[in-house]
Amino acid sequence: MQVQWFPGHMNKARKELRKVLDQVDIVVEVLDARVAYSSQNPLLAAMGAEKPRVRVLNKIDLADPAIVALWQTHLEREQHFKTLAISADQTRQAAQVRQLCRQLTPASKKNRNAVILIAGIPNVGKSTLINTLAGRAIASTGNEPAITKTQQRINLGDGLTLLDSPGVLWPNIENIESGYRLAVTGAIRETAMDYQDTALFALRYLRQCYPDRLLQRYQLDTLSSIDVENLQAIGRKTGCLGAGAQVDITRAGTRLITDIRAGKLGRLCFETPEMISLELAELEARKAHKIIQEKTE
Repeated sequence: MQVQWFPGHMNKARKELRKVLDQVDIVVEVLDARVAYSSQNPLLAAMGAEKPRVRVLNKIDLADPAIVALWQTHLEREQHFKTLAISADQTRQAAQVRQLCRQLTPASKKNRNAVILIAGIPNVGKSTLINTLAGRAIASTGNEPAITKTQQRINLGDGLTLLDSPGVLWPNIENIESGYRLAVTGAIRETAMDYQDTALFALRYLRQCYPDRLLQRYQLDTLSSIDVENLQAIGRKTGCLGAGAQVDITRAGTRLITDIRAGKLGRLCFETPEMISLELAELEARKAHKIIQEKTE
């Protein structure tokens, strides 16, 4: 299946973002460090491209530090973005965002509050970052995507004003793997994803890249090359059983995804710059092939 989620309020939020960009001095896009490409919003990249931009790789307490470092190098060298890798709930780490924004404030804006847009897709930690910077609970937070529904302004003092915005996805996630990764990490609402299907996607990746984490977490002796068998084994180990003591695959899938999101398999990343380059090349090849087919039909 292909994972997609673009409810009506996101379309409204996207339109509102376009309206306020003229008032914004610096754009801070918060990413999930575990999926540093898939959590980038291409619509946001196309808006306000001339403004100073920062990409904050958040949730580093859940992410593989070696791969996060690869992404920072890639984003700064290949795409010329300023980056920070932080846990948004840590005051000292979040303060780096404030410091970098001060450095990037255009000289023409020094005599008034610089307006910083905090943007990103759902459930990457925008509201947590805002609350940490403000030193008080201003924005609603939670593990469910799309908690924030409206824009709000927060005066931080020291010449900085934050503009919060709802988490916005985009209408068509072309890269199928990216859709699954967003489902795994919690950016997609539950009603728009299938836990069993998503868990099998995660298992295939974990079996290849982090097999020891699976073996240790679920006390498995070996891993099968057939991921549904691995999911059944996890279900047995975690008591996800239904009638007749048969494994409830959906419950087992839900358990795996819940454990991943809670960091119970350790610090993970689900993509690297090299992986994404290959996937995007394959995507372009499929598009080209489709165009040729349409012309010959």
